[in-house]
Amino acid sequence: MSRDGFQAARTPTILIADDHPLILAGVQALLSSAAFEVVGTALDGQDALNLVHVLNPDVIILDLAMPRRGGMEVLRSLRARNDMRAVVLLTAWISDSDLVEAIDLKVQGIVPKEGAEALLVACLNDVVTGGQWIERSILQRALSIARVGADDPWSSLTKRERAIAQLVARGLKNRDIAGELCVTEGTIKLMIHRIFAKLQVTNRVELALLMERTA
Repeated sequence: MSRDGFQAARTPTILIADDHPLILAGVQALLSSAAFEVVGTALDGQDALNLVHVLNPDVIILDLAMPRRGGMEVLRSLRARNDMRAVVLLTAWISDSDLVEAIDLKVQGIVPKEGAEALLVACLNDVVTGGQWIERSILQRALSIARVGADDPWSSLTKRERAIAQLVARGLKNRDIAGELCVTEGTIKLMIHRIFAKLQVTNRVELALLMERTA
């Protein structure tokens, strides 16, 4: 079945990852009573990634702040291997840079933990039919960030993308950047491609020259 939307023929399957057992149990109970099948739970991001391979869920609900790997790291890892399955971030707070990056990585949902019991099911109902659902105040903040950065190409980069751009301009190879930032080489390759697109450059030399001119 297409990852772009789910038909009513079967119950959508959900994997939940949160390092707070009470929140994990609460979300699981909420979804189990709302026509979703919770096929697995994880207490950290690395376990969530491992379970994705085993359980192949339709949707992954991720807490942003977890041990080993946070929700953003899991999202980056999935997209780096071209896994575009639905991801919903469940968070008490999200930084501007993570918000911009999550939207750029085509996250399907962002739900604040405060009020999640009233919002999460509405979010998932949209997500499983191929939509995107971002809580209104978070979406308004994302739009404000986009307007501020419209005239400044560097402001379109997340904090991590800026760090990678600087390392690229210094001449580091993908594997060296990956080692320095403790991520996979595939993640770095994906992020460099995104940096090129945002800055409208086509190679490392053009990126280095742009950085030199605007320093």
